[in-house]
Amino acid sequence: MAVDVAIARPELLQVAEAVAREKMIEREEVLEAMEQAIQKAGRAKYGHEKDIRATIDRRTGEVKLSRWTEVVEQEPVENEATQIPLRIAQRIKPGIKVGEYIVDPLPPIDFGRIAAQTAKQVIVQRVREVERRKQYEEYKDRVGEIVNGIVKRTEYGNLMVDLGRAEALLRRDETIPRESFRNGDRVRAYIYDVREEPRGPQIFLSRTHPGFLAKLFAQEVPEIYDGIIEIKAVARDPGSRAKMAVVSRDSSIDPVGACVGMRGSRVQAVVAELQGEKIDIIPWSPDPATFIVNALAPAEVTKVVLDDEARRCEVVVPDDQLSLAIGRRGQNVRLASQLTRWDIDILTEAEESERRQEEFRRRSALFVEALDVDDVIAGLLVTEGFGSIEEIVAVDDEELAGIEGFDENVAAELKRRAMAYLEKRDAEYDARRRELGVEDAVAEIEGLSPAMLVALGEKGVKTLDDLADLASDELIEILGSDEMDEETANAIIMAARQHWFDGEDGAAATAPVADGDATEGEAGHAQGA
Repeated sequence: MAVDVAIARPELLQVAEAVAREKMIEREEVLEAMEQAIQKAGRAKYGHEKDIRATIDRRTGEVKLSRWTEVVEQEPVENEATQIPLRIAQRIKPGIKVGEYIVDPLPPIDFGRIAAQTAKQVIVQRVREVERRKQYEEYKDRVGEIVNGIVKRTEYGNLMVDLGRAEALLRRDETIPRESFRNGDRVRAYIYDVREEPRGPQIFLSRTHPGFLAKLFAQEVPEIYDGIIEIKAVARDPGSRAKMAVVSRDSSIDPVGACVGMRGSRVQAVVAELQGEKIDIIPWSPDPATFIVNALAPAEVTKVVLDDEARRCEVVVPDDQLSLAIGRRGQNVRLASQLTRWDIDILTEAEESERRQEEFRRRSALFVEALDVDDVIAGLLVTEGFGSIEEIVAVDDEELAGIEGFDENVAAELKRRAMAYLEKRDAEYDARRRELGVEDAVAEIEGLSPAMLVALGEKGVKTLDDLADLASDELIEILGSDEMDEETANAIIMAARQHWFDGEDGAAATAPVADGDATEGEAGHAQGA
């Protein structure tokens, strides 16, 4: 853009009109940029420290340059270039008040070559800032849309794409593998982010984003665009394979068939845009097990075992379906896991049967040894779902006696033996804990079992300070994720740190109270209760 500042004043308005039309911005913003440029030139002539202001008459184009001096109370003033004491100001303009300005008109500037060049740069810079702000305002709400553009240039493998009204960045890692673009090529991409950066707003494009595939289907399938069919989830291995879960709000419309189209016309249009990426379209289900089975298609699934807390599942497949379920380089199970947001472990029927038998043998051996019973009784306990001695102690007598072949006497004897075993085991753990040097104060923390205390001692965690210095993930690593979750680990560590805050007085206040020696607070609490 060429702007000649040293022109007749009425033509300033014509220039502003022309620039505003060319850049598609407001005429007022161009005039403000011109005022800023003239103001900068004025300060260069009359002094940068002075408050020089320029205005352009919006009707005639006349330029007015003036110096503004603020009236202040104190004397002497802090800045003589921009301030004047009230006493002197009232001599110049009687009745003037503190906070008002004395405005002195200045003669117009005769722009030299350097001043004109500086003014031009200011105008160009200001117009560019306005353009960028306008681009950001226009595109910030268009995240999630597909746009078409032309490759303008390539920078280190990244593509700068001309969208017509703005320029966007398509990074190399956001393009589909093996596809290449040259300057002038048309490109279709997905806006996944718009950010304001120091060099101006930046629009980020992607062709690998799952949203790109979803939006392509919305363009090809009218039922998705109209909201009759909803895309619930998308998982992609860009350029190779993708899975998309869909559900229909209208029971008379098959969501998978609608997305595939007559003879595959709709899905093929998307595949062509994605450089041959194979797309599995599967029906979504609110039932996690059903959804996981659908997501692993085309493999057949025999059984699904869910762990809701860990959001993990075990999937059992026929022996001949294992390679199909896993896919090439684990692609099928990986995409199914991304689609369902469940961690999926694949087992064959033979592996699952062998593991079940091994688990049965292990539990039976535990019950035979700990409870001193025969294989038949141990097998009955395992079959009923008991996995530990603690579970036998915790179960109701009636429930235990209700097992086929058991009665009340058998149930009572089993519980007696289970409790005796746990007492003996805990005594051994406690002796080992003392031998390792783990403090009693650590043992008193709620949530730590005797076995856990031994595990801590073997890792050198023996005092409250040792335990308090641990992070939750370190504690879980020592004790095992099967024994403890993050919330419990954090509670134990905070309990260990409590003595840091209590000090000696706090420690005394929280010391155990002997029976009958209730403190004032406890007595009050008892009365209130």
